[in-house]
Amino acid sequence: MSDVFKALADPTRRAILEMLREREMTAGEISEHFTIAKPTLSGHLTVLLAANLVHRERVGTSLIYHLKLSVLEDAWLRLASSMRLGKETDLCRTDTAPSSPSQSS
Repeated sequence: MSDVFKALADPTRRAILEMLREREMTAGEISEHFTIAKPTLSGHLTVLLAANLVHRERVGTSLIYHLKLSVLEDAWLRLASSMRLGKETDLCRTDTAPSSPSQSS
């Protein structure tokens, strides 16, 4: 899981994932959105592949990249769990009113 968080730590890789959220793309289509050298972009794609965040498929002479949402969802759930995000606490409960002592006449 540390590979996933390492991959997500870089803004270029996060931007690539955002683009792949919209649609699958070839490496050439991805590179059109950046001013970095193609070997540098290839390195970013390799990190995303190693973290299992994207899947690469060869179609003819093109390499097409797809986002693997299940890995991202798992990473988010682990992060949220470790930070206890979404956990209800007694101090934050709004579904019950505090009980008051009953008065008898």
